[in-house]
Amino acid sequence: MPTHKLLLLPGDGIGPEVMAEVKKLIAWMNARGLGQFETEEGLVGGAAYDVHGVAITEATMAQAMAADAVIFGAVGGPRWNAAPYDARPEAGLLRLRKDLGLFANLRPAICYPALASSSSLKREVVDGLDIVIVRELTGGVYFGEPKTIMDLGNGQKRAIDTQVYDTYEIERIARVGFELARTRRNKLTSMDKRNVMKTGVLWHEVVNQVHAREFKDVELEHQLADAGAMQLVRWPKQFDVIVTDNLFGDVLSDVAAMLTGSLGMLPSASLGEIDAKTKKRRALYEPVHGSAPDIAGKGLANPIAMLASFAMALRYSFAMGREADLVEQAIAAALAAGLRTHDIKSEGTTAVGTTAMGSAVLQELDRLAAG
Repeated sequence: MPTHKLLLLPGDGIGPEVMAEVKKLIAWMNARGLGQFETEEGLVGGAAYDVHGVAITEATMAQAMAADAVIFGAVGGPRWNAAPYDARPEAGLLRLRKDLGLFANLRPAICYPALASSSSLKREVVDGLDIVIVRELTGGVYFGEPKTIMDLGNGQKRAIDTQVYDTYEIERIARVGFELARTRRNKLTSMDKRNVMKTGVLWHEVVNQVHAREFKDVELEHQLADAGAMQLVRWPKQFDVIVTDNLFGDVLSDVAAMLTGSLGMLPSASLGEIDAKTKKRRALYEPVHGSAPDIAGKGLANPIAMLASFAMALRYSFAMGREADLVEQAIAAALAAGLRTHDIKSEGTTAVGTTAMGSAVLQELDRLAAG
């Protein structure tokens, strides 16, 4: 059995609390021979800034480059509002994405049957929801240059952010979307703003070319991103896989998150290119929720998105699909038993904290593994 090297970066806020539950899951798998994982741990975000004055050190970046996968908690919080822009907590995550070449962000939005009533939408709209948003992660307006604030004089300033995409960036993210759709319901929806943005015109053109050249068997449809956001709320089950750029992916994935009842339920995977020699790809796995400083240290955080992110690592980095299924089934079983953290609590359910929810998932894993 191969040994997989993991770098754990808990980060800020509730990051360390939810990461603690992943550590228990890793130990459980190692003890039962379901995997063999070696872990290192590092600082990122505000935690790194407090110690080193930067959001991530060169040493931690070297650990990330050498790891088989990075498991990431969350970064940020108001205590670092005064940090220099280049050293702000989020800069650590952005550097990891850029330097590791993590161009494809997969964000599944799954509504467990037990949580259909937790969504702000009607049960029939979200019950059984299972979609994936594929977000381009290393291009677009977040990384485009120039990016600056200019002093125009007379008390006026001008802020500039630049949206930039090259053909190859669109091609490779489109391929991820098409390939994922082939493993699911064989439908891909591409979202852009070609009606007002030149990058949207190119995006639409390139996605069509990749479809015609390599994926004619996959159903392709196009929607404007604003209309797509409306459709996500109106009838989300019309979608299977959605592919979109960095900015719209950021927004749309948070919209999709709330369809499931809570940001605390959504995992994500950020993937790089497959290495031609090793057949491996660099990857980072993180919950979609933020650092939630208002509940940090109170034992209230929902660990499910973090545990589900590790399940995605099992599936996409280590080809451990059976084990990933077990983790996801254990999460569903714990929810079906009526256990809820505060963010998904509803009438008739049992409120539990972070540790109790993590323990419940492990208990269900014990039961499922024994069967």
